[in-house]
Amino acid sequence: MKPRLDLFIMIDACGWEIIKDRPQFLHGLAPHRRRLESVFGYSSTCVPSILSGHWPDEHHNWCYFIHDPQNSPFRSLRWLRWLPQALTSRRIVRRWLTKFVKSRLGFSGYFDLYNIPFQHIHLYDFTEKKSPLQPNGMNRGPNIFDSLVANKVPYFVTDTAVSEEANRDGLIQAIESEKITFAFQYWAGLDGLLHRVGNQSPDIDVKLAEYEAWVAQTVATAQEHYTEVNLHVFSDHGMANCDQHLDLRAKIDALGLRIGTDYNVVYDSTMARFWYFNVEARDRIIAVLNQVPEGRIMPEYELKTLRAQFDDGRFGETIFLVQEGVLIVPSHMGERPIRAMHGYHPHDPQSYATLFSSTPDVPASITHIPHIHRLMARAVAVHAAAVSPDSTHALAA
Repeated sequence: MKPRLDLFIMIDACGWEIIKDRPQFLHGLAPHRRRLESVFGYSSTCVPSILSGHWPDEHHNWCYFIHDPQNSPFRSLRWLRWLPQALTSRRIVRRWLTKFVKSRLGFSGYFDLYNIPFQHIHLYDFTEKKSPLQPNGMNRGPNIFDSLVANKVPYFVTDTAVSEEANRDGLIQAIESEKITFAFQYWAGLDGLLHRVGNQSPDIDVKLAEYEAWVAQTVATAQEHYTEVNLHVFSDHGMANCDQHLDLRAKIDALGLRIGTDYNVVYDSTMARFWYFNVEARDRIIAVLNQVPEGRIMPEYELKTLRAQFDDGRFGETIFLVQEGVLIVPSHMGERPIRAMHGYHPHDPQSYATLFSSTPDVPASITHIPHIHRLMARAVAVHAAAVSPDSTHALAA
């Protein structure tokens, strides 16, 4: 048997409000649980923050699309604006185009064209060209995989190109081979389910029971091959039901300003991010935003407090955030409503994340999701002291 295995399993969107009234979930496997504060942003922000231990203003993995026509990789897609919108707005068409564009551009991170209009797509750049789940995958700074490689610690990491079941089996096989001492498993299925059914559906208990069985199977296998098994299960954020819809685009379009000449904007699901090219556009847009009761312009001091203030304005000169439970629709993320969403203020009730641990010695200072990196770094340090020079570096499903 090998001496020690550290398992880090991330269940996307398994928020505190979802599990606080489900004390049975993981109780026998990881009984030590606590609420963690998330970061301001979407999974594009949360996952890199967990993997790096840094904040958005440090790693610069925040929102996906930004205004940057000079560096836009999408100029060749402008011809698609001549196709009927009834065709190009269909999700199945967008998925096919996304796969084609990702392959052509050589992006290794998560990528989706979403609902960015093709007549304006040449104005945008995409910020996650690399995968944060790989070494050298951050926009700025290192992540835990850089540390694993540097310290020659053999590890398993989820392959996002295959199914959750394939990743489950891949980790179990890696454990049985005894070739790893560290694992980072990432299951995203609950996130997709909650988007579809909301955070009060009976389907949630079915999915959580499935995950618990998977964790139990993984731990049981590990205990057959390793003397000591340490388990940490955690999430990146929660999920709020969307009971109110806001057509913010119609309010801004009514001003008659021109995208690309007067301003540009990304309508995310819970925030809108604006860039201005003249004073009149700035004043008129801000005046409209100040009259929208469903949200507010985030002040600079608050963005700094949340570690999401970028002095160069690359992610937006004005950040308009809606209240929890409001969905911006239509948006650049989609034309149609979904049942639930995340990406609200980190202090909103449904934004809080979770941490479950098999060991009681998790420091009290672990209070925010970037702090999970400290637990991973501590494990790497233990393994680095005992690693052999010819160890296998990484295994994926």
